[in-house]
Amino acid sequence: MTKDLQKATEAFVDAGFAGLQLRVHDEQGEWVGSAGVRKLGESAPPPTDGRFWAGSVAKPFTATVVLQLVGEEKLGLDSPVAQHLPSLGLDERITVRMLLQHTSGLFNYTGEYYADGTFAPGIPATGKEWVDTRLQTYDAQALVELALSKPARFDPGTDWSYSNTNYTLATLLIGAVTGSSYGEQLHHRILRPLGLHDTQLAGTTTDLPHPYAHGYYRYEDAGDWTVADVSRQNLSMMPGAGGAITTTRDLHTFFAALNGGTLLPAALLAEMRTPQGPIDYGMGLFVQDLGPDCGGIVYHHNGGAPGGYGALMYSTPDGTRTLTAGLTMGDAPINPAEVFPQALDTLVRAVFCE
Repeated sequence: MTKDLQKATEAFVDAGFAGLQLRVHDEQGEWVGSAGVRKLGESAPPPTDGRFWAGSVAKPFTATVVLQLVGEEKLGLDSPVAQHLPSLGLDERITVRMLLQHTSGLFNYTGEYYADGTFAPGIPATGKEWVDTRLQTYDAQALVELALSKPARFDPGTDWSYSNTNYTLATLLIGAVTGSSYGEQLHHRILRPLGLHDTQLAGTTTDLPHPYAHGYYRYEDAGDWTVADVSRQNLSMMPGAGGAITTTRDLHTFFAALNGGTLLPAALLAEMRTPQGPIDYGMGLFVQDLGPDCGGIVYHHNGGAPGGYGALMYSTPDGTRTLTAGLTMGDAPINPAEVFPQALDTLVRAVFCE
């Protein structure tokens, strides 16, 4: 397997990414490796214990905290969110379950793409506008209020659409129910018990702790393509939805514990892993069937910062085999959406197919 894993890691670099650090746990132990460069123009590889902007892998953390509160009967999965946050003027039909499943219909404040090809902008999250404003600090309630000022995508519970608003609203819900912040609850319930010392809610942090690999963002400026080092950024734009710094080791520890049944009662873990919608999303988890010849079901949630960084997090149902990775973009003129799926499929199959 070692040779296959190294080859699959290098495939990301061959596809145009600057680097990838990978950690695989299975019944035989641990494999750790990396490929590419830590910084453009230098030869050192990405650190295998490096920190990175984790993006949407934060969503399973947030969903776990919410489901723990459900288990403690401080929240009801099918109770209206509005009863806990009356000042927002939320649609009374939106439930806790709908937030976690992305079935609320709430406008995505980082921008909404519609089926007819139109785009409704939100806060700057792409292109030169994001590069120029990427150190700006955002307030979670203001982000939700921005989303609520826009037309809903659909009536609550009638469709599915991935929206960062759902998970930012979930952080406000956690605060309202517990009387303490999302960050405090995350630390108390997950980070401290599991010993995740290298994971933090990014908050207004703009600098990755050392060691880390540099991430780059290629964008168009006045008709010319340019590349910026975006290792410094501020993910307060996605609290609970993507505002986390972490490592492959911490992601493994969290995801193995979650799927191994350490963090949630069996009934709520089953609810979390029940797929909904067109791409089989549960509550903070994607459900993927690799087929009978390739291990069957795996659970995952990958992530990407607005620019420069990505994260992978996969597990078997019992948590005994995991794949966690951090990747960085470089200066190659590629469309990640075109080259990423094939490289990812090769890597996932190298890990989960015997």
